[in-house]
Amino acid sequence: MAVKTERNHNRYMFGLGTIGRDMLYTIVSMYLLFFLTDILDLPDSTMWWMTGAMTILRIFDAVNDPIMGFLVDNTRSRFGKFKPWIVIGAILGGILTALLFHDFGLNGAGYVITFVVIYLLWDLTYGANDIAYWSMLPSLTLDQKEREKTGSFARICANIGLFTTVVAILPVTGALGGDKKAWQITAIAIVLITWTFLMFTVFGVKEDKNINVKQESTSLKEMFRILFRNDQLLFTAISMALFMIGYCTTTGFGVYFFKYAFKNEGMYSVFAAILGVSQLAALSVFPLFSKKYSRKTLYAFATILVVVGYIIFFLSPMNMLFIGAAGIFLFTGQAFIQLLMLMFLTDTVEYGQWKLGRRNESITFSVQPFINKIGGAIANGIVGVTLIVSGINAAKTPEDVTDSGLLTMEFAMLILPLIFIVAGYLIYYKKFRIDKQMYDHIISELAARGEINKEQE
Repeated sequence: MAVKTERNHNRYMFGLGTIGRDMLYTIVSMYLLFFLTDILDLPDSTMWWMTGAMTILRIFDAVNDPIMGFLVDNTRSRFGKFKPWIVIGAILGGILTALLFHDFGLNGAGYVITFVVIYLLWDLTYGANDIAYWSMLPSLTLDQKEREKTGSFARICANIGLFTTVVAILPVTGALGGDKKAWQITAIAIVLITWTFLMFTVFGVKEDKNINVKQESTSLKEMFRILFRNDQLLFTAISMALFMIGYCTTTGFGVYFFKYAFKNEGMYSVFAAILGVSQLAALSVFPLFSKKYSRKTLYAFATILVVVGYIIFFLSPMNMLFIGAAGIFLFTGQAFIQLLMLMFLTDTVEYGQWKLGRRNESITFSVQPFINKIGGAIANGIVGVTLIVSGINAAKTPEDVTDSGLLTMEFAMLILPLIFIVAGYLIYYKKFRIDKQMYDHIISELAARGEINKEQE
């Protein structure tokens, strides 16, 4: 009973911590570009530099994520190895988020250089927080079903944060005046919310001491060995990357689609609310589906939903009935895939320990922000170039965008992502092999080797 109570406590304390984190990540990943194009109203000449800089910076910083995972795994403190980095990343990342949405009164090269420095530092600090947060998950339990419950609740909380931002951002900033100051105030408010919710995780989560065995510090050479010789981690990373490119590209166009194609910016919040409810419902019922169906079956089902959603969306008229239905298919499937990806990544921790003799949660989970940044960078590049080429960035009103420009945006928003997401599923289907039977075998062997203690499980 005590073990069950602690698990439930951990599940809620861990999940609640990410509500604010995902609000913060959402305002930067989805709305920073909108802030630059429509609030600061940067000219095309500057936006070419900004698009290139953001794409390159995300790729550059993504390469640093395994180093951050290496630092977390080698951290020894009275507070453990995860929580110090969660706190450091949250404090510094929050301050830098407020600076990203601040108008320094600079133009041209001066603004680009200032932005590049702040954005790079933001990426580094948020990465530290993100790696430490998610890499704590495997240290809470070895039970796959319990991991699914904890991961599902965490994803529900993450989506509450995400869609709260998506639904509220335009009405809130509009109510505050819709100008630079309004966005600055909103960003600061989200930072404060982030710090508040992370207190649940920092002060409320207790790790299972039976799981983490003491081992020597990991060297840089061993770090690369862990990353490249864990074949299941590599295949998961490739599949995740393709999914994230598609997902981030679609969401990155959201506000532009409703402003310039649908020609009713206010309906964006309504659409986001529909999608938010769809994703939360999908994540809530996932544990029920997982009891009856294998993860491979659920992934195939989710991919079919995504394909149907994209096709309906691309072919539908500018009518919320059709677009809303397409969004329900699309984001219900994507919610399942996001959670499944988290579970695949979590299980590669024990697989790597079994195959390579070392347990490195943070190095393994450094793949997640690495993939998010690579996916976000490529998606950001696709969105940025499309906005310039289609004429949307230079348009003063929706009527200034041509039909061919809108078609260009819709192709980049819907068809390219569909291709990426299906490709990600095919990689998983052909190469990923950690099913329940194999995972149970891995846990039994690790226990026999004395590398974990299964007594609580």
